Amino acid sequence: MPTLQIPPLPFATPLPEHWQSEAQHMLGVKAKVQTWAEVDLDDRLNFGLGIIVLGDGRLVARAPNEPDWQTWELTGDLSLKHFDHAGVGTLELSDSVKRLKVWRYTLSQNLAILRLITEFDLQVRSLRAGHPVTRSSEEICPKCKTPLEPGADECAICTHELHTPPSTWTLFRLWRFAKPYRGQLLAGFLLMLGSTAATLIPPYLTMPLMDEVLIPFQSGADIDPWTVAPYLGGLLGAAVISWSLGWAKTYILAIVSERIGADLRTTTYEHLLQLSLEYFGGKRTGDLMARIGSETDRICVFLSLHLLDFATDVLMIVMTAIILFSINPWLALVTLAPLPFIAWLIHLVRDKLRTGFEKIDRVWGEVTNVLADTIPGIRVVKAFAQEKRESQRFREANRHNLIVNDRLNKTWSLFSPSVSLMTEIGLLVVWAFGIWQVARHDITVGMLTAFLAYIGRFYSRLDSMSRIVSVTQKAAAGAKRIFDILDHVSNVPEPTNPVPFESVKGQIELREVGFRYGNRSVIRNLSLTIQPGEMIGLVGHSGSGKSTLVNLICRFYDVTDGSIRVDGIDVRSLRVADYRRHIGLVLQDPFLFFGSIAENIAYGKPDATRQEIIAAARAAHAHEFILRLPLGYDSLVGERGQGLSGGERQRISIARALLINPRLLILDEATSSVDSETEKEIQRALDNLVAGRTTIAIAHRLSTLHKADRLVVMDRGEIVEVGSHDALMAQKGAYHRLYEAQARNVDGGPVSRPEGNMDRAKHEPA
Repeated sequence: MPTLQIPPLPFATPLPEHWQSEAQHMLGVKAKVQTWAEVDLDDRLNFGLGIIVLGDGRLVARAPNEPDWQTWELTGDLSLKHFDHAGVGTLELSDSVKRLKVWRYTLSQNLAILRLITEFDLQVRSLRAGHPVTRSSEEICPKCKTPLEPGADECAICTHELHTPPSTWTLFRLWRFAKPYRGQLLAGFLLMLGSTAATLIPPYLTMPLMDEVLIPFQSGADIDPWTVAPYLGGLLGAAVISWSLGWAKTYILAIVSERIGADLRTTTYEHLLQLSLEYFGGKRTGDLMARIGSETDRICVFLSLHLLDFATDVLMIVMTAIILFSINPWLALVTLAPLPFIAWLIHLVRDKLRTGFEKIDRVWGEVTNVLADTIPGIRVVKAFAQEKRESQRFREANRHNLIVNDRLNKTWSLFSPSVSLMTEIGLLVVWAFGIWQVARHDITVGMLTAFLAYIGRFYSRLDSMSRIVSVTQKAAAGAKRIFDILDHVSNVPEPTNPVPFESVKGQIELREVGFRYGNRSVIRNLSLTIQPGEMIGLVGHSGSGKSTLVNLICRFYDVTDGSIRVDGIDVRSLRVADYRRHIGLVLQDPFLFFGSIAENIAYGKPDATRQEIIAAARAAHAHEFILRLPLGYDSLVGERGQGLSGGERQRISIARALLINPRLLILDEATSSVDSETEKEIQRALDNLVAGRTTIAIAHRLSTLHKADRLVVMDRGEIVEVGSHDALMAQKGAYHRLYEAQARNVDGGPVSRPEGNMDRAKHEPA
């Protein structure tokens, strides 16, 4: 069959230099490279580097850690398929009879693999049709030209949060937080107007003092105290009025700005709590803390100090310009001459400062991220003696922060002195022009003195306004990072018309459920019905989709396909809080907050009485060890429960779930990280917790599922077996292999990886 010439993909990138000569030799000297993808795992899942190159009608490849190349001529019966499992991707080349080749890769290569498959399928379709087949617009993202995964309706790259440079206009969005305080803001503005006007009175009074008192005195005239007194009184009165009005407006506007900052922090934090787990999965704790803390503080300082100074400067310049023109228009024009040059400088550096400060904020987030990683994990750091390593990480982040700041300081250090130079030159020009007009008797010495006094205020305000550029761009960058959070829409939205959800029986129905993380399919076409009060045990290897399925049932994420129904109601039509109020969750690693034990148990029901708390603790077999603590239920729990053992933390977690009396119960590896004796205590507590509730339990230890009504075995996001322990053992399938592997591991016999990559438990099954 003749080779069909097909244009390369629009996003094709050149072949890496270290592969070019060998790959071109395998393809042929005149052949074109259509696309390529590197693979980085060999058949034993060891890291290495290999490549797959697609040319015109030919596929060539060299597998990782192998010296020889392989080649395949394209025919119409070839197919190239991929799938992933537990973070490892697999690419299979097959014909109509058998599988020809298998490559494995980490998911960092997934995008290149998708591009390779898109081009490969296009050539194969062209060979089948006998003529070139054009690419469908539905196969490639129109924005980034990335191939879409089959069945996907959106691009995984374009749906990620886009980075956009901050804009000064972002600051105007703060009006939604300032609007409730518009009365106080208006009062502060009027006080500012009065205070600024009062500061302009003293220079005006210097004209008669010079012309009517001091200059006549130098000519031999006497000084009349009654002439001087009103002017001095006016100077004193203006100073007192300016001080009192300035104090009042500063106090009012500072109070308002603090409240705006507090509202901004509260709104951002409350919105953050409403976002789905998917958002937090892509964010660093230190970065989010910096946004809510440092950025809101910066905005508050800008509103209370810098914006106030800027408004005062503008008023001062406008009012001073009016007075100058009323005294002498020509001298006023000379005074205003530097303004266009200063405006040009501000325009020149504004964008550089804005983008620079936004970058500084992001780099500073890297510094706080190191702190947020290291301080909570200080026990692990010390246990593995990695203090020097973490210190080096901090040094590197701090060094990066210094480099970014130094680059910006080069621009800022040139800008501010340039503005000062222009104002000094402007003052020199005014002196020269004023002396010339005095010499011509167009103005008096007193008028020139007043002019110079006003000009001193005028140019000092110009210099101050030039400095506001820096703080304004810092505030704009901070506001942009805050509104990045506020503009993010949760992937688990609240329904427009929620269905009431009060009385819950506990039936759970999964109808052809599918779910994707980005472009990676995790759950596929999964259907299951759980009856009220039934206990289901989820079994499967790591990465089979058990925890993801539980997250979907809890509605931490929304399904991509199908639906999840509780008592016949789609959970997406329920208020999130109303639905989750009926779910009790016990995790493998229970999280306890800093506070008393009683507060941690009552976390899901803050108004619980002490009797209710004690009853829940008794049912969770936690009452005895709590009473042995120095302050009993009032004993403080360290951060993340560091003062308690793993089993004690788990029993408090069970008591927390018992207290809310949920109809739906989720147990996620609740006993996997404790010893056998503690497991027995926890198991007795779980027996009390499970009774009468619809329960879904995840466990690698099959001994913890002996009371389950049914066992559901999952593999690669699908249900492969369902039944009781005896029935599944009789099938000799995936569950049987897992059970036998656990038994061999405990008995000390040879341990082999069971088919299907099922995990082996560490304890003897029941």
